[in-house]
Amino acid sequence: MSCCTPDGSCSTNAATVAAPEGTTTVYNVSGMTCGHCKATLTKEIGALDGVLAVDVDLESGQVAVTSSGEPDDTLLAKVVDEAGYELTGRAA
Repeated sequence: MSCCTPDGSCSTNAATVAAPEGTTTVYNVSGMTCGHCKATLTKEIGALDGVLAVDVDLESGQVAVTSSGEPDDTLLAKVVDEAGYELTGRAA
C-alpha cells in the first residue's frame, strides 16, 4: 500500500520536526572552507550545554547558534579556537 495520494501528496501522519525554540545568535567565524570545517564546528559547538542547534554557513563565514538561554560568547570563542578557527564576533 502506498502512502501517496492520487494528487502526489503524502497521506502518512508522520510528525513534523519543529525548529528548536530558543535564542539564535549569529557569529562571524574565519578559517572555515569545507564540509569538514562545517562538521567539526557543528559537533564541537553542539556539544556545549544549552545549545539546541548549530547552522554553519561556509559561504557567509557565519555560524548561527540556537541556545536555551543567552550564549556564553567567551566559551564559544574558546571552543571555536580550539577547533582551529577564529570567532571574530557577533554578526551585525
